[in-house]
Amino acid sequence: MSPSTTTRAPDSERGSLGGVPPRIRIPAAVVAAMIVLDRRRAMRSMRRRHGSVFAADLPVFGSSVIVADRELVREMFTTPPHLLGQIDQNLGRVLGPNSMFALDGDPHRDRRKLLAPPFHGRRLASYAALMETEALREFDTWPSAKEFAVQPSMMRLTLSIILRAVFGADGQEFERLRVIVPALVELGSRLQVVPVPRLAVLGDHSPWGALARRRREYDAVVGRLIAAAQDDPQLSDRNDVLAMMVQSRYDDGSAMTPAEISDELLTVLSAGHETTATTLAWAVERLRRHPEVLFRLNAELDAGDETLLDATILEVQRSRSVIDLTVRQVMVDEFTLGPWTVRKGQTLIAAMGLVHDDPDVFDQPHRFDPDRFVGGRADTTSPMPFGGGTRRCIGAAFATMELKVVLRTLLREFDVQPTTQRGERWHSRGVALAPGRGGRVVVSRRTPAM
Repeated sequence: MSPSTTTRAPDSERGSLGGVPPRIRIPAAVVAAMIVLDRRRAMRSMRRRHGSVFAADLPVFGSSVIVADRELVREMFTTPPHLLGQIDQNLGRVLGPNSMFALDGDPHRDRRKLLAPPFHGRRLASYAALMETEALREFDTWPSAKEFAVQPSMMRLTLSIILRAVFGADGQEFERLRVIVPALVELGSRLQVVPVPRLAVLGDHSPWGALARRRREYDAVVGRLIAAAQDDPQLSDRNDVLAMMVQSRYDDGSAMTPAEISDELLTVLSAGHETTATTLAWAVERLRRHPEVLFRLNAELDAGDETLLDATILEVQRSRSVIDLTVRQVMVDEFTLGPWTVRKGQTLIAAMGLVHDDPDVFDQPHRFDPDRFVGGRADTTSPMPFGGGTRRCIGAAFATMELKVVLRTLLREFDVQPTTQRGERWHSRGVALAPGRGGRVVVSRRTPAM
């Protein structure tokens, strides 16, 4: 029987051991190899065999329960942190102990409250012009009528936007961070899904040693930016996030320390740089293979209508989930999720990518169809690219606006050539899932209407 016709037993027929999720009966080493080689295919194979909730021993996360049921994922996201907390895994180690990814409970709540203002309201709207300016500057480097991979360009673009809007970087510091950050983020992303060998961490020539060196270089540059901001007499007139962090105060009147600011800036950069660039690359890849959507999108944007643009972004995020998993750790002796019981110390993994592919949630999920999100239908069956609950990505609104501004500018400036080639395969960059060939594209400058 082919995978597309495999019959999946109802969840009500599984978990007969007192509500314990069905466990995959495959050696842990084999499961680890499957995840490393192709985690997306491995997860889909496991769901076909075991239903929408199943248990497995996974690399890095240990004893885990994978949840691919939309309602149970939503329940996970709204569960208080004293029941489901943040995991003590590599991402906090990569981003630093002061990152929101490493904080939990009240410290996480207080930090989130402190950092929320620049990513909403008028301050957020002020970044739109900067995003368009940086997009035009990057697009000027694009070749005409010659195929190239768009993802490296989008990586440069989203990095430039974040360095200016978030770091307030310019001049020598801007150029230095453009060199340091890509290598730091890429290596950190890959190491986040690799178990930490204790001895290797101490070796200067190990990957973790290389990560530590790059982090020191990053901290040195950001330290200079923080010191300059603290001494800036016009600090209150600045719109960048670093300036806001320097001026912000907790409820007790204390300021963020330079270490806290440095870790949070890297967190914002890591969470918003690669993921947004990869989503843009997937958007180009999808539109080239669906010319009817591309032509309609161009026509509507020319008429000043962004309804289809909003829907297209949602459909790209659904059909090409860049971040397909998010994790929590059970903090109490027993935690009940729907009909299932999960034990203390186990990892709960919300498999958003599997939910996005679920035909019970999205009709014909393998079809690229932005119209599924036109007319308010996104309210009830929206994708979850930014997670949810108290740990929903704090920069979600910033990233969404960036996607809109960049795609709108791209389609205004260029005609994108459709293709009949097969869709690009998925490629794991550690945390993010990217188009395997980088989102190949052919463009030509649009002729202004007379």
